[in-house]
Amino acid sequence: MHRTRSVVAASVVLTLGISSFAVARNGDVVTQGTRNGTTTKETQIIANIGTTNANTGGFSTRQSNKSSTGGGATYGCRAEAAPANKPCLRANNLATGLAFEFQATKGATGGTITVGGGGDAAKPFTTNATGVADGLNADRVDGQNAADIVTAARANTKTRWLLVNEFGEIVAQSGGFRVLDAYATNDNVYIDSGEDLTDNGLAATIAVRNVEGSFGGEIAASRCQIAGAVECAPTSAKNNQAFVVAPRNSDGSGTTAQTRKRFYVVVTE
Repeated sequence: MHRTRSVVAASVVLTLGISSFAVARNGDVVTQGTRNGTTTKETQIIANIGTTNANTGGFSTRQSNKSSTGGGATYGCRAEAAPANKPCLRANNLATGLAFEFQATKGATGGTITVGGGGDAAKPFTTNATGVADGLNADRVDGQNAADIVTAARANTKTRWLLVNEFGEIVAQSGGFRVLDAYATNDNVYIDSGEDLTDNGLAATIAVRNVEGSFGGEIAASRCQIAGAVECAPTSAKNNQAFVVAPRNSDGSGTTAQTRKRFYVVVTE
């Protein structure tokens, strides 16, 4: 009897020892609280459950963690970036309903998408859908919508202007301009803008007068001292604040006191 008890005890110990080091095989049951090893076949759970409005039910499986620290489920894989490889997680609706749904019931942030180290080369996701996503605030940049951005751009764009008469005199302006040389050194007018024009826009146009012969002519303008392009003649105009306006007759010839026109110049930042 004593020997029989010893054999039974040894068998139990041996069984426990084998079980504690067992590796999951195809067909094994899932064991709670332990790692269930590696299987070489796909595990399928197929159900036929009707939808319901109850708190539970209507899904083939359910995973939940009642702990306040979270952690309902995690999925990981080692898929390389190849067209035939599968993603770590896939939801495929074969009918016309939703393929996924995420809900943060009380939180202020729905979730995060992290791609590698981030940066412009990393895309959070791609889609072939080009319709408008309802509720997605895609028309905002730094809290501003398209209309706000246009308004701010216009407010930050500074436009200055002046009107010069036939004698090379400023008769109207937004402020800050003065004539350096008007038809004295050559057939051009040189004007000081009062600021650096390196990154500014510059445009000139003939100012029409309601008299015969005032509709012809040409005009050009440029900032002074552009290397390899523009070298202004007067010494006072050899700087980045000065610009030159060149009124010409329609045939390209220089103007005279009898053929000179009034002109506008607009400077934009």
